[in-house]
Amino acid sequence: MNMTKNKMLIFEANIDDMNPQWFDYVMEKLFAAGAVDVTLEPIQMKKNRPATRLVAMAPPSLRETIITIIFQETTTLGVRYYSVERRVLQRTLKTVRTRLGNIIVKVATDGKAIKKVVPEYESCKKLALKRKIPLAEVYREIEAHARRHMRR
Repeated sequence: MNMTKNKMLIFEANIDDMNPQWFDYVMEKLFAAGAVDVTLEPIQMKKNRPATRLVAMAPPSLRETIITIIFQETTTLGVRYYSVERRVLQRTLKTVRTRLGNIIVKVATDGKAIKKVVPEYESCKKLALKRKIPLAEVYREIEAHARRHMRR
């Protein structure tokens, strides 16, 4: 398979003393700075305290930027980071015409063949609201359309 392969850094911080409403803001800042992925995991820390593990992935060139954001925008006293490698399918966005209307889909290939066609959530949401139909119906229509037309 001809997939893009690149080196990344994973950043982790366990946080047990921060207002949970702030995590949305922290995630937005990390994504805006160039993080390619940010997740939150519920964990238990010493003395059985509930906490959240903040995990971000970004290119090594952003190491100091990501660490600075985590220290400035959270209550953590430490950030772990380590190198990882990842392989990703090549992705492009396409607008497709369906019986419900135009929708944006992400088309993932291995350089040779289409491997996945994934409806873009925001595009589906707008169409569902506009047409006053369930979001799940929009997704089903897009998936059926992809099976009929995109994988040829």
